[in-house]
Amino acid sequence: MTRHREIISPFYRFTIAEWARLRDGEPMTLSEEDLDRLRSLNDPISIEEAEKIYLPLTRLLSLYVEAIQNLNRASARFLKRDENARTPFILGVSGSVAVGKSTTARVLHALLRRWPSHPKVDLVTTDGFLYPNRILQERGLMEKKGFPESYDRPAFVKFLSEVKSGVRNIEVPTYSHLVYDVVEGENIIVDQPDILIVEGLNLLQPGEMPETGTPIMFASDFLDFGVYVDAEEADIRRWFLERFQRLRETAFKDPDSFFHQFASMSDEEAMAFGNTVWEQINLPNLVDNILPTRGRADLILVKQPDHSIGEVILRKL
Repeated sequence: MTRHREIISPFYRFTIAEWARLRDGEPMTLSEEDLDRLRSLNDPISIEEAEKIYLPLTRLLSLYVEAIQNLNRASARFLKRDENARTPFILGVSGSVAVGKSTTARVLHALLRRWPSHPKVDLVTTDGFLYPNRILQERGLMEKKGFPESYDRPAFVKFLSEVKSGVRNIEVPTYSHLVYDVVEGENIIVDQPDILIVEGLNLLQPGEMPETGTPIMFASDFLDFGVYVDAEEADIRRWFLERFQRLRETAFKDPDSFFHQFASMSDEEAMAFGNTVWEQINLPNLVDNILPTRGRADLILVKQPDHSIGEVILRKL
């Protein structure tokens, strides 16, 4: 008799019904009005999905935060250091352009802030660590904006290291999607949060190790938990083009917008341009840099064609 070898997977897979049961009575603290403010353009999250997906996830995260805090106290005890010193828990949210990671990050931010313990929760995006457009232009990288090389990675790693070290009042550069650039002189302040949520395209990427074997830190080394928002490429492409069309009808009409030049295009010209951007920029970045990091996530949210989440995949401990 042929013996079938068991397939060993590092993940548990849950249907939505199975995952929703893990809510275990966690109360919903968001209203429909809250979700209206939190959802991204063209990302129709419902209150039902928030209850079925994000309440179980925040319950899981509360267990992870408690476990990491206990580990930090045990380490401090061993090293004879202050056991009461707080080490922020860093949660990363990654995925493709237009997949809905911003909505995921904002919903988690809102829910985590409303835990009974009222933790201080900050949210930053990696956009602020993009090189300014003038530098990207000097280096010939404007058409690779969003690729790993378009970010000031040493500055981002330094920021995460300072957060973990408890540094006060860390300045994070502000990025404007209106002008499509880092805003010089504008910063947000991160000051010893209990939880820091970081949202970005390439968060889970490990990078290349130096041939000398010299120790080097990557952004992913600082994450306590990583979420990857996943979907089929064809669906993400469609969502990107739908969002582009809606932006043409709204934000692009602002004369101050970097993309104002595209507002007057015909629908045919706009769709041709959007497809070119997808094919030449977003798709290569997804295939070469973002998608290969999916397996490094602690939890994967798998989206269906209508943007709803159809499966949850959790890494085994």
